[in-house]
Order: sequence, then C-alpha cells, then structure tokens
Amino acid sequence: MASLEDDAASLNRLYEHYWEFILKESPTFATYLGDHRYDNWLEDVSAEAYEKRVDRFRKYLIELKGFKKPTSGEDRLNYDLFKRELALQIEGAKYHPYLLPITQQTGPHIDLPQLTTYHPFKTLQDYVNYISRLTQFRRVFDQTITNLKTGIGKKTVQPRSVVEKIISQLEAQIVSAPDKSELYKPIGRIPSEISSVEAQRMAGDVSEAIQNYVVPAYTKLLKFVREEYLPKSRTHPGVWSIPNGRAMYAYYIRLHTTTNLTPNQIHRLGKRELARIGKEIGVILGKVQFKGSLQQYNETLRKDKSNFYMTGQDLLDGFKQILGQMDARLGEFFGKLPEAKYDFREIEEWRADAAPAAYYYAPPEDRSRPGYFYVNTYMPETRPKYMMEALAYHEAVPGHHLQIAIQQELTSLPKFRRHGGYTAFVEGWALYAEWLSKQMGFYKDLLADYGRLTAEAWRASRLVVDTGIHSLKWTRDQAIKFLKNNTASSKQDIVSEVDRYIAWPGQALAYKMGELKIRELRAKAEKRMKRRYDIRKFHDELLDDGALPLDILQAKMGRWTNKTTSKES
Repeated sequence: MASLEDDAASLNRLYEHYWEFILKESPTFATYLGDHRYDNWLEDVSAEAYEKRVDRFRKYLIELKGFKKPTSGEDRLNYDLFKRELALQIEGAKYHPYLLPITQQTGPHIDLPQLTTYHPFKTLQDYVNYISRLTQFRRVFDQTITNLKTGIGKKTVQPRSVVEKIISQLEAQIVSAPDKSELYKPIGRIPSEISSVEAQRMAGDVSEAIQNYVVPAYTKLLKFVREEYLPKSRTHPGVWSIPNGRAMYAYYIRLHTTTNLTPNQIHRLGKRELARIGKEIGVILGKVQFKGSLQQYNETLRKDKSNFYMTGQDLLDGFKQILGQMDARLGEFFGKLPEAKYDFREIEEWRADAAPAAYYYAPPEDRSRPGYFYVNTYMPETRPKYMMEALAYHEAVPGHHLQIAIQQELTSLPKFRRHGGYTAFVEGWALYAEWLSKQMGFYKDLLADYGRLTAEAWRASRLVVDTGIHSLKWTRDQAIKFLKNNTASSKQDIVSEVDRYIAWPGQALAYKMGELKIRELRAKAEKRMKRRYDIRKFHDELLDDGALPLDILQAKMGRWTNKTTSKES
C-alpha cells in the first residue's frame, strides 16, 4: 500500500515539475495565468530552444513510463492524460512548427502587444519588468526571422493571402512617436503610489524602449516579410502543398478533434450536418413566409439597417444586455457555477480587421482580473444583431467562461489539466452552449433563432471547407464561394474566416466534432435515466474533469450513467 502512495506522490511531483518547466519556458503565459515570477522575460522562440523543450518532453515521458500505471480512477486519468499530452507534443515536433511562427492570427507581432492587457502595472517593479520585456522584442523578432528564413529553405512557408495580412499588421505597429504605440498605453495608468519623479522616469524608459527596440524590431521584420518572405510565399492555401503536409494535416486532425477520422470522413459529415441544419432553417423561412433562396433571404436581412448597430458602443451594450439575462438563468441548468467573473473588452483597432467577431480570454489563476469577452466592434454595420445571442452564449456563458473558469477552479487537478485541455471539448462545449441556450428559452424571436442555426451551419461548413482546403486541394476562392452559398455570414466575415482556416489547419474542425459528441452523450444519458435524468447533474459531471479528449469523455460519462442508473434502480 505504501509503495502505491509513494508512486502517487512521485507522479504528482512529476506533474508539478513539468508545469514549472512549462511556465519557465513560457514566461508571458505564466504572467497571463497570474504567476509573476518571470514577468521580466519573453520566450526564447529559436529552433534550438524548441528542440531542447522537446528533448525535455521525451525525458518526462521516459520518467512517466518508469512508474506502474495507477489503478484508481483519478490517478489513472492524470497518468493517461499526461502521457497523451507528452506524446502529442513529441509527435508534433516532427513537423517543426517553429518554421511557421507567424500568421495573421498569432505570432510575436500580435501576441506581444497584448502584454498591455495582462502584464501587471501596479508597482514600480511591474514597470521595470515591462521595460525589460520591451527591450527583448528585438531578440524575439530576430529569432522569428531566422525561423522564417529556415522555412524558406525547407519550402515550408505561409500562403500569400496570410502573408499579405501580416504585412498590414506589422505596418500598424511602426509609429512615428513612441506615445502613439499600443505598448505606450500603460504609461497612462501609472498608479498614484508611484512618485511623479519615478513616473516620469518610467515614461522616458518606455519611450526609449519603444523607439530603440520595438519599432526597429517591427521595421526589420516588415522589411524581411515584404521583400524576402512574400515573394517566396506559397501560391496554394492548403497545407498539403508543403513538404510532409498531408501527414501534418492528419496530425492536426487528431490533435484538434481527438479522433482518428480521415479528412474525407469529416468532409462528408460536414455536408450531412449542413443538410440537416438547412431543413431547420427552411422551417423558419416558411414561418416568415419568405419564398426565395437562403442567399436571397440573407441579402434581404443585410439590406435592412435595423438589423445592425451603427456604433461599436451600441454593439457592446447589446452584448451586455443579452448576457445579463443569461446570467440570471444559469442556476437552473448548472449545479456548480464559477467563482471567477467575466467582463467585456473591445478588440484593438490595429488588429480588428483580421480578428474574429469575438473571442474569450480566461481569467488568471489568482483572479486578479476577470475573464474577458472580447468583442470586435470594427465596422459594426456589418455585424448582424441576430447573430449576437449565439456569439455571446458561445464566448461567455454558458460557453467558454463557464467551462474554462470552472476548470481553473478544480484545485484537486494537476495544473497541466487545470490550464490545458483539448480543443474538441473546449470548442465543442461552447457550440453545445449555443444549442443549450435554445432549450433554456432564449432566442425568443425567429430572427435570433435563425442566427443560431446559421451559426451552427457555419461550424458544419468548417468541416467541409477546412478539409477541402487542406486535403482536397480547394482554392481560397472555392472556399469563399462555398461559404457564401451555404452560410448567412457577411463577405467580411467569410474572407476573414477562410484565411483563418488556411493559417490554422484542423482547428476549425474541433467545434462540430466536440458538440456532436456532447449531444450524443446527453441523449444516451436521457434515454437510460428517463425521469431520473437531471440536467444540472449531467452538466456538473461533464465539466468536473476539465477539457478531456472525446474518447476519454465518452468512457467517463458512460461510467457515470451506468453508476447513477444502477444506484437508483
């Protein structure tokens, strides 16, 4: 018995060591989570540092395999998930992800300016740490350029449509004066506890760092991307067109969906789902007595200005009203609610054009700030009111905020589980939340319900378009045309989303795959438990182990259903 306890304690220490390693290697991620030990550092994004990290993962895996696999439920689950996480990272290293370090969605040129949203600015030391980080921009950008050059040599480069969007993002950060930079904004919120002399010194040091490190780093990367990288960018958007691209895409499918389905199987599933959702949309068109096609109805809606807000503030206020009503109803469907709160933020203007309509930013572990529901208020006249409910329920509650904040608060779990997880569960839950909200009595008018269905059709279309681009050799124009013919989204959103799928192979598949699995598990539980089925208990059980791979989730919920049924029979 003692040896089993010793093994359990040793395994927990291994998980802790791993997590400490992750935080040290990812200092901005540590800051984001509320761990401030590395607040004066930026990541080492060099190829050498990446390979060293992967070597460390291999050692962790060898160490893990030296233990006898635990037999008890929670310990066994920790073991299995840790083994899977390490194995996936080691396998992913075969495709050298550092060769594609920037897209219009992510990369140091986008990620680092967001330091202003989560780096602390309460003490003089916070500002000193921040300035230290600004002076490291040059090093990070030089490492990025080196990786991009290696990628050119290996013919592993981004497609032209992605690179063109990166160029405009880089240009936006090259300012004529430091105080015009996004990165200067923390100077405007220096707390009164810092003396005016020190405040003035900090303002001068931040200005100097922006002028001597940040702007030159962006300028150098812009020159390289425009003059050397863009001419070498690939003409086809699909990842199949780079060396070993088909194997890479198969890996991304497994990573993001936690299934072994082939691109063709997923493609066909997407088309079946689209047909099913199309019938439900047809019922609504019948109720509003619209005789034309889906595209004609969408055009009618787009031309009606009453379907749009004219200002970003009105759009933001609309979301606040929607979620205020949802907050009041959550206790009816969930036994456990997160302690962490959420708030609203607008996506920064400099990156709004290429950004999604909204996204969620988790709170730190210490809850020193809330989670954020980021809203894209750029061109509000293109963002339909009837899409807002589904978007709000997806990103905030009962979607991402509820699930992710609950997961963070599961203090009995190792931190790699509390702050990690699988896209299929995370995004599948958020899409399920859109559907669940209908059952909660929301989407009261037909147009809002139409918005919900078109949002679901959008996720089904992703199964078709993502596999179309990355496996079936679709062009960018083919993908845009397919979405125009099968969804209600605006051209602005369609083009932005297609470029997102191009830049992020496989990720867009996770939503529908996860949602379908959660709905399947719920239907099975309802069928077996009949009148004993309790929606609150089902949700609590589903969420109380964090974001699991779908196969493990299915086994867990099956055990719970059997146990609950046998206990009560």
